[in-house]
Amino acid sequence: MTGLEDEVVEMARALVRLDTTNRGATGTETLAAEHLRDYLTGHGVEAELVAREPARANLVARIPGTDPEAPSLAFVGHTDVVPVDGQEWTHPPFEGVVDDEGWLWGRGAIDMKNEVAARAVAMAALAREGFRPRGDLWFLAVADEEDGSADVGMRWLLAHRPDIRPAMAVNEGGGERLPLTDGRTALAFAVGEKGTCPVRVVALGEAGHASTPGVGDNAVPHLAELLSRIGSGMPELVRDPVVDRTLEVLLGRPVGDLAADVAEAAALHPTLGDELASAPGTTMAPTILAASTARNVLPARASVELDCRTLPGTTADEVLTAVRSRLGDDVRYALERPEEMVHGSASPPTGTVPDAVAACLAELDPDAVLLPVLCTGFTDSVHLRAAAGTAAYGFSPFRATPAEVLAEGYHNADERVHVDDLGLSVRFHVALARRLLG
Repeated sequence: MTGLEDEVVEMARALVRLDTTNRGATGTETLAAEHLRDYLTGHGVEAELVAREPARANLVARIPGTDPEAPSLAFVGHTDVVPVDGQEWTHPPFEGVVDDEGWLWGRGAIDMKNEVAARAVAMAALAREGFRPRGDLWFLAVADEEDGSADVGMRWLLAHRPDIRPAMAVNEGGGERLPLTDGRTALAFAVGEKGTCPVRVVALGEAGHASTPGVGDNAVPHLAELLSRIGSGMPELVRDPVVDRTLEVLLGRPVGDLAADVAEAAALHPTLGDELASAPGTTMAPTILAASTARNVLPARASVELDCRTLPGTTADEVLTAVRSRLGDDVRYALERPEEMVHGSASPPTGTVPDAVAACLAELDPDAVLLPVLCTGFTDSVHLRAAAGTAAYGFSPFRATPAEVLAEGYHNADERVHVDDLGLSVRFHVALARRLLG
């Protein structure tokens, strides 16, 4: 490996070794923010910690631009990771093991300390060479992306710091290399994200003593019936401009019958099936169950929380209507909204940033083409677009790490990334900054 590649591998390993697990109300992201600040300032980059809570700081770094009127670019990432509770790992999740075949193992190796490391090292490399961007080059490594309920991360940071308003941003959400069955190779390029609108379905009955199950009206069997109607929570398919564009690139023609086209496109690569089936519509996955707090009490209420993911432009009322349509009207229930909706959004699939990414890709991976996609999961790009109208995209190229390994690693045991992709990502981000701001 070159010196730059050694540098990014060591940075990624160091970040993985810092346990920054997000547990909703608590987190320790300051550990990573301090490490990044010390590294970047050591290479001449302006860097500071900005925190609502001392243990959950955000890292804000900048290489100032020479022209205050020029558009700015932000490299974006999050430093928190999801818990590893109940998972069995080949290598301990917070040791940052690199095996003999070049795989870096650990929580955050994919989501997303790999990209945070690459963006930090790219910033340091640019600073060391004396790069003077026309517009500001920001690096935002924020807390609380995985949960968001503590409101100490990107949304809060942008509200607290109105000076951070990048015109363009590159975040997580794309870069998977997809060898298609028709001979082409596509790299996913996230142009938008779905929103979130949690819904609680409460089955209604009448309490009673569990020793006489026929007395009262146990809400649990009613909830079971409602759960059978929700099923896995897959959506009723509806048209969306970004999903249409994904299908057009994959199929080489305009979208006709949506269900048939999704099925045809999904056959082009094994990892496309779940994403394409989940993207065009409101998903409503059942995740949290609650009923009686005592074994000998028949509950009057039993509930399930649905993790609903919505297309850009979908309203909360439309989500509730979709849930009611699924449940029918012959079982008594009530709907509640445990949290406010976070609306999905998208940036244009063509323009300055997509063109620059494609140009950099032509040099680093000339056999691949960009595939615009709508992320089914949430990223902080939603907050950037809402606060600043940022043209925000998700992309970091992968070549040595197969898409199947990436898909299996998100929030799962044995999360890992090949170290060759860390070096590739640094080279990409250096080239992108030069092209957009040079």
